[in-house]
Amino acid sequence: MDNLNKLMVEQLRDAYSAERQGLRAMSRLAKKVSSPSLKDALQAHAEETEGQVERLEKALEMLGGRPGRKLCEAMRGIVEEAQHELEDEEKGPLYDMLLTAAIQKVEHYEIASYGTLTALAKAAGQTELADLLAETLQEEKKTDTLLTELGESEINPAAIKALQGAAGAEDKRRAGGKSG
Repeated sequence: MDNLNKLMVEQLRDAYSAERQGLRAMSRLAKKVSSPSLKDALQAHAEETEGQVERLEKALEMLGGRPGRKLCEAMRGIVEEAQHELEDEEKGPLYDMLLTAAIQKVEHYEIASYGTLTALAKAAGQTELADLLAETLQEEKKTDTLLTELGESEINPAAIKALQGAAGAEDKRRAGGKSG
C-alpha cells in the first residue's frame, strides 16, 4: 500500500468511525425530540447514514482497506459536548433547538471530512472513489440545509418563545413576592 493509499484509508476509517458514533448518538438523543418535523428529519437522516456507512465500507474495499478499530476523536468530542448540553434538558422546544445545533455541528464536521476526501480522491485520479464520496458530501450538505431551514422556521422561534415565557413567569413570581 503506497503512502497516498494508506493516508486515504486512514481518513476513510476516521469518517467511518465518525458516522457510526454520530448515528448512535443521534438515535439516543432523538428520543426526547418534541417537534414532529425534526423527528422526521432525524429519522430520514439516520436511514441515509446507514447508506453512507455502506458507501464508506465500499470505498475502503476499493482501496484494499477495512474499517478497523480507529476512533474519530473529533466526533467523540462533538458527541460528548452534545450529551453534556442535553443531559439535564427536559423534552420540549429548548431541547429541540440544542439538539438541532448539535446535529449541525456533526454535519459540519462530516462536510469538512467528505469535502477533503473527495478532493483528495479527485487529485489522486480515483474518479469512482471521488464520485462515491461526493454523493455522501451532497447528502450531508442537504441535511445541514434542512436543519437550518427547520431551525429558522420552527425550532428556534419555538425555543425563544418558551424561553421568553419562562422569563416572564419568573419576573411575575419575583414581582409577586415583593409586593405587600
